Amino acid sequence: MTRAGAIRLTGWLLALAVLALPVVAVLRGWLAAEQWPVKFLTIEAPYVHVSEMQVAQAVAPQLQHGFFAVDLARVRAAVAALPWVAQVEVRKRWPDTLVVRLREHRPWARWTGNRLVGDRGDLFAVPAAQIPAGLPRLDGPPGSLADVAAFYQQASAACARRGLKVDAVQLTARGSYTLGLAGGAYIVIGRDQARQRLSRFLSVWPQLAARHPQRFDYADLRYANGFAVRWPQPPAPAAAAPTTPTTGNT
Repeated sequence: MTRAGAIRLTGWLLALAVLALPVVAVLRGWLAAEQWPVKFLTIEAPYVHVSEMQVAQAVAPQLQHGFFAVDLARVRAAVAALPWVAQVEVRKRWPDTLVVRLREHRPWARWTGNRLVGDRGDLFAVPAAQIPAGLPRLDGPPGSLADVAAFYQQASAACARRGLKVDAVQLTARGSYTLGLAGGAYIVIGRDQARQRLSRFLSVWPQLAARHPQRFDYADLRYANGFAVRWPQPPAPAAAAPTTPTTGNT
């Protein structure tokens, strides 16, 4: 055998040995759970809505398989199934540690059906008791979240400059927008040129507010050249108390 042939043969034998080593290790129990147990779990999380105990309980069933046998995909799926979890990263750290890093959803609005909208535009659901108070309410047909969210951001900023706070935005199946304001008033904008109509209303709002210090109940912007505003009805004057006739002796 030539020198080159001997080198090739040695290389093949080494390659076969490397491939066979895991099989031998399994057969002899070198990779068994009791040989290389996972002793430590490191969790990196903000712990705003998800607790350390919840993550540990979700991961626990997978830690019984030993360091080499831990299925990272299963661990990731178990943690991702927890409410409020937006993203999960899992890795092993030699020789006995599993590291779990997660990112929580950060809600900024409610969506149709009591789902929440995260700060990255993702939809998620949590138990009703855990829904934060004070979130704006967005409603619309399926597939309209991006449009409704964009309109809310623009309308909210424009109204805030006039001292009005937008609490809700509704988009109907026909494409008509309605704004709900803090305090209970609402603005029906319609479906044509919604942004322009709202801008026109807000441009004259300071003059209207100066003449009507009380908040309005309803504004309808679905007019070609104007809008209608309904103001609260003044309270009815109190009825005069009946007088009791007096009598006396003369």
